[in-house]
Amino acid sequence: MPAPLGVNTRVEHPELGPGVITRVYARAYDVCYVSHGVRQVGHNFSDWTVVDAVEPDEPVTFTEAERGLLKILRAYDHVGEPVALGAKWDGGTLVLRPGEPGLKDKEMPIEGFFHKIVMVHDRLRTLEQRVNASGLSDEEKVNLQQYITRIYGSLTSFNALFARRDDGFRGSGGA
Repeated sequence: MPAPLGVNTRVEHPELGPGVITRVYARAYDVCYVSHGVRQVGHNFSDWTVVDAVEPDEPVTFTEAERGLLKILRAYDHVGEPVALGAKWDGGTLVLRPGEPGLKDKEMPIEGFFHKIVMVHDRLRTLEQRVNASGLSDEEKVNLQQYITRIYGSLTSFNALFARRDDGFRGSGGA
């Protein structure tokens, strides 16, 4: 029996021509041929020429695949992690009372205010990722990262609203 092959292995089939293995099953490969589309070929097929072999990967668990996908989605800002408001604040109201007599208080549901804080947190994280991925020089990246860290630090007073401590803001002391 021929040695096992992995995804992206290039092969030359005597009848179907050049192809690439696109999927590996327990007993067969899906091979995409230039002129014939995808065909299944058994692992024991030995009449083709292996042009460029790729080692088969170790099996990936569902949990590992899920973690990898979430990491990619977060990097491109397509998924946000749920961030919960602390239970003691549920149904609460934020009251801003002016120091000047005769002016009305400003009230808003604490859930709405918390949502805005979470959005600031998410936008800062996205800004941080974009700075790090940018074409800026290392010195420019470090300077911008220091500003971002200071902003996080300035927002730590809102951490009392978060249900989980790890969801809150961290300045340079908690980076």
